[in-house]
Amino acid sequence: MMTETPCLGCKLANRKIDTHTVYENEFVACILDLAPLNEGHILILPKRHYHDVDDLDEATASEIMKASKMLSKLLKVQYKPDGITIIQNNGVFNDLTHYHMHVFPRYHADGFSWVEPIDSTKAKDRLKETAEVLSTSLNQLNGNA
Repeated sequence: MMTETPCLGCKLANRKIDTHTVYENEFVACILDLAPLNEGHILILPKRHYHDVDDLDEATASEIMKASKMLSKLLKVQYKPDGITIIQNNGVFNDLTHYHMHVFPRYHADGFSWVEPIDSTKAKDRLKETAEVLSTSLNQLNGNA
């Protein structure tokens, strides 16, 4: 699934551009974010090109999760944060257009927050129905229909 012209993420993951690498193996590169939310903000990038989480092969997905666990432990020991945030933006919200996972230390007063939008569609009132629809759809996707 490698692109003809490597994207910025491919270049970063494969050291075609200077990075501040914290860890790497044959599947992933873990580099410091150039615009860190807090000191120690790390990006996990696969070395092969993938755009979204559902594009990842099993081996790469497994290595990303192993790296996120290892880096979380590292950040806890090094920075003694109040917590760790792990986040991945998909689709049009993936500004790098290359799969990447953020792992960064969090502190009560760091200003980073999750802002819940107004539930204008009243989705909270339909949780049971939504669960049934998604469960049925998942069974169909997995060939269990």
